[in-house]
Amino acid sequence: MINNLNQQEQTDNSSFSHFVGVRFPLSQKSYFFGFKDLDINQGDFVVVETIRGIEVGQIDGKPKEISKYTSELGLKPILRKATDLDLKIKESNIRDSKYAIEICKTEIERLKLDMTLLSCEYTLDKAKVIFTYVADERIDFRELLKVLAAKLHTRIELRQIGARDKAKLIGGIGICGLPLCCSTFLNEFDGISINRAKNQMLAINIPKLSGQCGKLVCCLKYEDDAYTLEKRNFPEVGSKVFIDKNEYTITGINVISKSVKLENDDGIINLSLEDFEKQTNFDRKNRFKNEKK
Repeated sequence: MINNLNQQEQTDNSSFSHFVGVRFPLSQKSYFFGFKDLDINQGDFVVVETIRGIEVGQIDGKPKEISKYTSELGLKPILRKATDLDLKIKESNIRDSKYAIEICKTEIERLKLDMTLLSCEYTLDKAKVIFTYVADERIDFRELLKVLAAKLHTRIELRQIGARDKAKLIGGIGICGLPLCCSTFLNEFDGISINRAKNQMLAINIPKLSGQCGKLVCCLKYEDDAYTLEKRNFPEVGSKVFIDKNEYTITGINVISKSVKLENDDGIINLSLEDFEKQTNFDRKNRFKNEKK
């Protein structure tokens, strides 16, 4: 939900002696921040400057010397360790955000806006409140901004996210029976096309290939490269071969069982890839060489 909180243009990070990951509420990802002359340890709460404003995060990992920082992105600073007052303000802001989200929902209904509100967060200093929502189309929320600014007396940011981001935020259980990848370890979403399903020879059943977000499941990419590589060991589907002077058409291959399906007018036969090679003199090495050419 929080994207590039600490990323700036390429800058000089030499003013910092160390850097460390900081995790925020509603985010599964840690973001690096720099610091100097601070005694902080894993689990400590700290006040940081992000592109959204002043926020409280929790140290996630052990601090490292700045010489080990390899990214070209500039680091934003850790301002201080969070005080008891900072933590009390943070908890107060969480309570106030529940009030703010109810106001926003009421106004969305009154204005008949086709959008679904997901969350609401205040920055530590309450200089800004960020509402996150999903919508199928672009929303004209100028009137909503005016009303919210008048009632909440702070800067308003309305942030639209996609279906995959919504699933990441809400979480859930995937078809594999495990927690959603997006809500556990995925930090970025690659484009998933139906071509990946075709490459893995899956039945094109969109409901079964879709995740909680309604989009094609991200796990289609995990084995895609392996299928592409393994399929080079098989003959092309649709090609013709002769076995015992009978012509067959290759109508299917199975990468998992390493078998080949062949058909002609007299029937269907299934051969292991090894038997297929022996009976047809299929040379996978030459095929691979020809593909590379």
